[in-house]
Formats: sequence, structure tokens, C-alpha cells
Amino acid sequence: MARYTSSDIDPHGREEIIGVLLINLGTPDAPNAKALRRYLGEFLWDPRVVSLPRWLWWLILHGIILRIRPKRSAKLYQQIWLEQGSPLLVYSQQLAQQLSSHLTTLDDKPVKVELAMRYGNPSIPQGLRALRDANATRIIVLPLYPQYSATTSGSTFDAVSAELQTWRWIPKVDFINHYADNNHYIAAIAKSINQHWQQHGKSEKLLMSFHGLPKSYCQAGDPYYCFCLMTAKNVAKQLQLNDDQWQLVFQSRFGLQPWLQPYCDDVLKKLAKQGVKSVDIICPGFATDCLETLQEIAIEYKHLFMQAGGEQFNYIPALNAGDAHAMMLAKIIDPK
Repeated sequence: MARYTSSDIDPHGREEIIGVLLINLGTPDAPNAKALRRYLGEFLWDPRVVSLPRWLWWLILHGIILRIRPKRSAKLYQQIWLEQGSPLLVYSQQLAQQLSSHLTTLDDKPVKVELAMRYGNPSIPQGLRALRDANATRIIVLPLYPQYSATTSGSTFDAVSAELQTWRWIPKVDFINHYADNNHYIAAIAKSINQHWQQHGKSEKLLMSFHGLPKSYCQAGDPYYCFCLMTAKNVAKQLQLNDDQWQLVFQSRFGLQPWLQPYCDDVLKKLAKQGVKSVDIICPGFATDCLETLQEIAIEYKHLFMQAGGEQFNYIPALNAGDAHAMMLAKIIDPK
């Protein structure tokens, strides 16, 4: 069988490369209502995120939510916005750069790393086309969602597939759909907790908070809860914690239907009423800090815990653009 190389099919005779596309959720371009309306319109229209009948959801989304929520969300984003821009985008960009320095070759070929957002900018089509233009004959897609859900990793696959359907020449594509139980990931999360304890001391309780999901989605077959539990148990085991020293919780619920429980805010109030004075909280499902960690957890939930009688609340940051995070991702991409 004939073997073709890039020199056979590329008129410019360029060297073949391997492309890596890191994909995070996304962020508005600015902390104002106009940018939030555009971002939320794209995000919330995704049928993987909200599975109501399209006609009904269109009326709710455009008739109610996009008239009210953008202004409210803009005020929250303003509390955490960095001078360089959105924390999620800034840390993701830095992480992609760090990964590039750790993953220069793969299978004896140069590696090019591109960053994309599922919603907003830079887009998935932009990232894929940049890799195509660089002559990537193999593309590794790594969504920065350690725990698979149809609403995140599944939606990312949809967007990647939709772009590739427009291409004449489709390269080899590897899609990493989760790394919830990867040993390097578990070790990196545990190490970040230990480092925090060494610097600030250890609180009475460690909460591991994951983004919530409607319970009906899991009942329909989404494995997200199982992956969250898998991660939390493995981290607790790595830290040698007994069952009363840590707890799995869920945050960021939206709407009236039941979501995965226990709810983080309810647990914090309950712990305070039980006499727990100090809490450490980490969000292992977030690769980079964002609105849900920096505002909801570190500001809103801290205030809630203190108001309920707590005395010390410590948010342990996401892995962000740390060297340990980039090295961990490099090992996930290239486990050799």
C-alpha cells in the first residue's frame, strides 16, 4: 500500500506537524451587558446545555433571560475582571503557552498548540483552521473539562465535528473526552491542596465543589456525577483523608428543577450551624479560575459562610497556568 507524506500532498512541501487544540468553556469579551448578551445567547442556545424544545426555549431565552441576566452577570464579572481581560481567557492563554514549552515534539514531529473557546473567542473553527494552515496531519483535541459531561465535552465534540464537516481533507483526530481519574491530574490537585495547607494551615473541613448539572441529565445517561465522585474520592485517598474530613458538593445551579446534590451553599450554612469554624474549598472541575470560582465561591459563598457563623474560609485556586498544570496536560497528551 502506498504511503503518502505531507510532501506528496502539500504543494509547499512543508513539514508535517501535530496540532494540539486546548478548549475551555468561554467568556464574554468585556464585562458589560452587551458582551454578556452575546456570550450568553450563544452559550444558552446550545441544545446540549438546555434541552427544552427549541421553540419554547427560544421564547424563554429571548423573552426573559437575555433581557435580565446580562446586566446582572456583567456586575459580577466586573468584580473579578483582570487588567489583561477575563481571568478564564488570560489563564487559558498562559496555560497554552506553558504547554507549548513542555510539549515541543510528539512522535518525532513538531507540536503546535492552539487555544479555543467553546463559546466566544477565540473560536473552535479559528483554532482548527490555524492548525490546518500550519500543516497539522494529526490533531489532538483536549477539552479542559476533567469530568466528562454531554453539556461540556459532548458539546465540544459537536463543535469540532461541525467544523471538520466543512473540510475536504480531514486529518487524524484524537479526542480526549475526560481525565477525571488520571493519576497525573489527581496528583496535581492533591499537591495544590497540600501546598495550600503548608502555607495557610489546614481547616476543619475540605469541600470539593464541582459545577452542578440538572439531575434529569444524569438520569438520562450523562456520567458526569460518577466522574466527579471518582475524582473526589481519588484526591481524598491521595491526601489520606477520612470520610469526615472532606465532602463532595455542587455549585452554580440555575433554574427551578432539581440539580445534583448536595448543594454547596446549603452545605456551607449547615456546617457553620454545626459549629464548623473553618473550611477549605477547591473546585477540581475548573482548569482555570473564572466567574464561578472567583466570584461565586471566593466572594459570595465566603460571605454566606461567615454570615452563618463561620470564621475562616479559604478558596484554593485552580491549577491555572502553573508549571505543574502544563506538565500534567503534557503527560495526558503524551503518556509515554
